[in-house]
Amino acid sequence: MLKIVFWLGLVLVFYAYLGYGLVLLILVRLKRLFSSSKAPVLTVLPEITFVVCAYNEADWIRQKIDNSLALNYPRPLIRFCFVTDGSDDQTAEIIRHYPYPTEVRWQLLHQPERRGKIAAFQRAMEQISSPVVVSTDANTLVNPDALHRLVSHFADSQVGAVAGEKRISMADKEDASSAGEGIYWKYESLLKKWDAELWSVVGAAGELFAIRTECYEPVPPDTLVEDFYLTMRIAQRGWRVQYESGAWAAEGSSASVAEEMKRKVRIAAGGLQAVWRLRSLLNPFQYGIFSFQYISHRVLRWTVAPILLPALLIINILLAIKASQLYQILLLAQILFYLAAMAGWVLEQRKLKVKALFVPYYFCLMNWAMYAGLLRLLRGKQSVLWEKAKRAGE
Repeated sequence: MLKIVFWLGLVLVFYAYLGYGLVLLILVRLKRLFSSSKAPVLTVLPEITFVVCAYNEADWIRQKIDNSLALNYPRPLIRFCFVTDGSDDQTAEIIRHYPYPTEVRWQLLHQPERRGKIAAFQRAMEQISSPVVVSTDANTLVNPDALHRLVSHFADSQVGAVAGEKRISMADKEDASSAGEGIYWKYESLLKKWDAELWSVVGAAGELFAIRTECYEPVPPDTLVEDFYLTMRIAQRGWRVQYESGAWAAEGSSASVAEEMKRKVRIAAGGLQAVWRLRSLLNPFQYGIFSFQYISHRVLRWTVAPILLPALLIINILLAIKASQLYQILLLAQILFYLAAMAGWVLEQRKLKVKALFVPYYFCLMNWAMYAGLLRLLRGKQSVLWEKAKRAGE
């Protein structure tokens, strides 16, 4: 029985992190063989509202406005909406007194009370009449052609949202947080690309995404990862969420592993909250291929895999004592992996960099964050008013 549990667990962990990517690639290539339909072409550009929710971003907001005004999209068709609720620095004043060109349409929404990003975004949505909304974070830089690339997907009437690509700008001195985060998002971007080609992206990142205004529905105000939940609800209601690698938002890597851990714990708590609230999506008889994508890409990685990792180590120890040499070899491999992660942690504390140790260290960091996030969620300690992590260069 131990052997059966061990091998099933090992297969599930491999599938959650790497196997799904291989299966997805095979399915996508099979789909290409049997599907030759061309994507519809957008003939008329829609009006867009470009929403930026900013909380105490005085150090970044000028650069963000400059970047936003440099977007390659017809000025009469774009309106900029900045929401600075709760900011008690100069963010709102900088936006209000920025020297905008006369043809630029812009709006500032500000109230002293801070109720979280989703409440701020909801305030903006209540005043939007454009058919398309693009949301981006205040501390990211968007490429000039992003809007054209995003809205092109709305030529397909089945598409309700489009996820842009998140890119990590590496610090000059690469450490475990920047390298690990960069590798993780490169892999995630590849999975999102294949997910979209198979059917739909499994949730968009808040750094850059676009939605049809008609697809939007208010998100519960206590939602911890509002961007993921918002776009998942759009997909759950039958729309497709597409992916556009040609539209990207770049942000700096976390200033340190401790700062990255803040993000990971919050995201872990929010991910587990979303798994519970979207539990009906676990029914493949109702949601078909999207249910398969959701379980494979998110649910296993957020729930089953973190539980299995310590269980596999314990079971492997028992099998190594009683069973064949194969289990001793596998145990040695596990021990070496965790020792590499521990060595990465020790070297990180001493400001020493060994790139070979970044991946095991970051992998363990992500899974530890799932436990910390679960504990915080169960104790009700994770607020929507989360403390933002410091980025490199801040």
